[in-house]
Amino acid sequence: MSSFIELDHYLFELFNEQLRWSVLDWIMPVWREKSTWIPLYLLIAGFVVYKFKIQGLYLILALGLCVGLADTISSKVIKPSVHRLRPCNDPELKAEVELLVHCGSGFSFTSSHASNHFAVASFLSITLGFFYRKIRLPLHLWAASIAWGQVYVGVHFPFDVIFGAILGLLIGNIVAKSYLRVSKFHLKFGT
Repeated sequence: MSSFIELDHYLFELFNEQLRWSVLDWIMPVWREKSTWIPLYLLIAGFVVYKFKIQGLYLILALGLCVGLADTISSKVIKPSVHRLRPCNDPELKAEVELLVHCGSGFSFTSSHASNHFAVASFLSITLGFFYRKIRLPLHLWAASIAWGQVYVGVHFPFDVIFGAILGLLIGNIVAKSYLRVSKFHLKFGT
């Protein structure tokens, strides 16, 4: 277990301290902020409801359930069970962390940003990916960039975001496939 922690600390130091770029110091605090993406979320919701009518509304509700599950499991189940301090709150690392945002008082493992955004990416790539195959890779790269931003700004360790991403992918996959089974969305609108 100690070699796992050492590797995580090494990777954190690499991404947070050694591989810094002044442009990213300015971009990443904004990029990883949830409110930055509200216009995109509204655009996706509007497009889906416009394109698929009532089925689109159900899809948006299922996506909300997906994110709610990812966030709840990460924040309310895993974090309180693991009790891992954020790097910016860890007494051994605190002085060395290049902190670009408010640290927060919550625990670190798993990253809720990573789980939530990967849940969105997974859900949308499975559901809307039937119609728009080219969105799959960009959705996952978008989620990965936000997750990596959590390490870059100093609030999460790399394994926090990796396991948060895995959690989000699993939940997004399960909810999307359940939604497709229940709604017959892909049969009604599939190409």
